[in-house]
Amino acid sequence: MACAVDVGGTSQPSKIGGKAPAQRSIARTRAVSAQITHMNPSSKDFESVKNPTVSGVEPTDGVRQALAVTLRGAEELIPLDDWVKKLQRAQASGVALRIKLGLDPTAPDIHLGHTVVLNKMRQLQDLGHQVIFLIGDFTSLIGDPSGRNNTRPPLTPEQIKANAQTYCQQASLVLDPHKTEIRYNSEWCEPLGASGMIGLAARYTVARMMERNDFHERLRNGSAISVHEFLYPLLQGYDSVALRSDLELGGTDQKFNLLMGRHLQQEYAQEPQCILTMPLLEGLDGVDKMSKSKNNTIGITEPANTMFAKVLSISDVLMWRWYPLLSLRPLAEIEALRREVAAGRNPKDAKVLLAREITTRFHSAGAAQAAEQDFIHRSQGGVPDQMPELSLSGAPLGVAQMLKSAGLVPSSSEANRLIDGGGVRIDGGVLSDKGLKLGPGCYVLQVGKRRFARVTLS
Repeated sequence: MACAVDVGGTSQPSKIGGKAPAQRSIARTRAVSAQITHMNPSSKDFESVKNPTVSGVEPTDGVRQALAVTLRGAEELIPLDDWVKKLQRAQASGVALRIKLGLDPTAPDIHLGHTVVLNKMRQLQDLGHQVIFLIGDFTSLIGDPSGRNNTRPPLTPEQIKANAQTYCQQASLVLDPHKTEIRYNSEWCEPLGASGMIGLAARYTVARMMERNDFHERLRNGSAISVHEFLYPLLQGYDSVALRSDLELGGTDQKFNLLMGRHLQQEYAQEPQCILTMPLLEGLDGVDKMSKSKNNTIGITEPANTMFAKVLSISDVLMWRWYPLLSLRPLAEIEALRREVAAGRNPKDAKVLLAREITTRFHSAGAAQAAEQDFIHRSQGGVPDQMPELSLSGAPLGVAQMLKSAGLVPSSSEANRLIDGGGVRIDGGVLSDKGLKLGPGCYVLQVGKRRFARVTLS
């Protein structure tokens, strides 16, 4: 993915303002999505769908299909009418729309939660539009307050640089690297300087900023709000001005920041972008959104065996929430599969299909097949061919200390808890004695179904 550097100038500010027409948009987005996205684009039903939102010129089949692609799995499209108009204009002029996704490199790895919006970007990219993968190297210095009940600790420049490098590499596993524009918001945020920051801050009021749910709740609860946190949504919005974006994508927790982009584009006399929010993917626990801090993620560069097994570990209920957001199968096919399970088919069959699809996407069909066989082997009590190996001294050594030294548990107390629960095996046998000490020899230690280590003790 080539990195462009030309930011382009911004127009002089105008006095245009006002809120985006976002009210009732979720219900409207879902209604139109239900009407369109479950149809086969080549079917008569799809062809019969007329313009659901814009009076006047009836959209072409191409515009209706692009709208269907946009809405699949989406939570909210604001304003839907404007997006249809942009699609019509792009088709008539042949000029691709500029579609922006910004991610702050707050961790070294991209996980499946990130791919919900990346998949949508790829779908729109395949329609011929220009996608912009924006790395928030400058905004990472502030920390996004979205969904936070306290101030987010800022990252160091060294951490941001290292994480940004892996983000570029991993995003290319989803996006077409030859057609993706990669940008860094330090290109235009750093040159703003103090006077530019003051001018930008003057374009939004504190009262409007405090309408943001997380700020409002923190104020009500007496939690501190640092002044620099107000800068984050302003700078994310200014990204849209610098990039002249037509559509910005984000999770539902990003709605306030995305709408800021619309407001600031109007302030700078630009046509305001539309915003498309996607649901937040729940992590492996099925409770919290997927996040490294919650330890409930599947990284897209994790080994194929680990990826496959982790997908199979999710609940049946969570599987159906993952399917429309992570699978690229037609929605009609997913619904048919769901009906089969409801009629008595083993839900594990559907889960295996999802695990196979995801593992194939980020590795290969061969790797997915091997991972499936490895999972079957382990579930029958087998030991994987490859596992971490290490040597320890100090025999006889307590088994809890061995598990900790092998990196299979974070602490000896956690090792003892797992032993009490029957979750630890040595050479295939379940361990029940927490006080066991092992003499010199080679041992295969197993914690749960997926964690193994071969330890040579001397």
